[in-house]
Amino acid sequence: MSMPKYHEVFLPLLKILKGEAGNPATISFLVSAISKELGLSEEEVREKIPSGRVSVIRSRVGWAKSYLKQAGLIEYPKRGLSVITDRGLQVLSQKPDGFNVDFLLQFPEFREFKSRRKDKAEGEITGEDEFTNETPEETFGLAYKRIRDSLASELLNEVKSASPEFFEKVVIDLLLAMGYGGSRTDAGEAVGKSGDGGIDGIIKEDRLGLDIIYIQAKRWGATVGRPEIQKFAGALQGQRAKKGVFITTSNFTTDAWVYAKNIESKIILIDGSQLADFMIDFNIGVSTQDVFEIKKIDDDYFSDE
Repeated sequence: MSMPKYHEVFLPLLKILKGEAGNPATISFLVSAISKELGLSEEEVREKIPSGRVSVIRSRVGWAKSYLKQAGLIEYPKRGLSVITDRGLQVLSQKPDGFNVDFLLQFPEFREFKSRRKDKAEGEITGEDEFTNETPEETFGLAYKRIRDSLASELLNEVKSASPEFFEKVVIDLLLAMGYGGSRTDAGEAVGKSGDGGIDGIIKEDRLGLDIIYIQAKRWGATVGRPEIQKFAGALQGQRAKKGVFITTSNFTTDAWVYAKNIESKIILIDGSQLADFMIDFNIGVSTQDVFEIKKIDDDYFSDE
């Protein structure tokens, strides 16, 4: 079976809790049992939500638990534990093939829960807006990823269309933000123009200058192949250097990646996609528009209740 929608977890979750004969179950136990019940592969079990914080199946079991609790079908006798209620057993006695969020609307507690999350002007309360593949947390993560991917694409286009001098500034600003080069004066002296549409130079690995990193940057549209990396590696050997960074606004061929990985010198390849990601991560050429916080219950706060 493919990854279940979170409402498709409702029924197997209740059945598993019934099978525990009233013994409280942890979410880890439920995730494992449901994964086995639904025949999920190891790869599917390890699949992460967009934020990478938890697995998809754990996220969906967590939201299923939350909704079933709001409907009174399960309860939490103790922090982190779940048991089925008499109402949950009654639902199972009806031998349903499955049920979704709309089914839960028959219970007044769940309708009250839904009404708190709905604007009164929106009219009748339904569960249709919940009837999706993803949990709200996953939906938020996917939306964030789409926004970030779009920003990265726009950012890279701006870098590609800028002058060689501006590209030099981007690289210096990024390396400084990442902790290399010491001061801007040090970086400006260390990185010089090459006159070929990119920059070639050196920069301190740390503020004390205990080691030097050699840099080559290409503001290219063409893919960078193995020959370019070989030339760079040769330049490093000529300087008795062991470390280098090759940055391009385009991408590298597979042969280039393999060669850089297998040679003695440590050469880090940064393609256009990674460059844009680093610029976003270190706030180079971008500014914060909005900040959203996703919060959850602090179990430790209620542990002594």
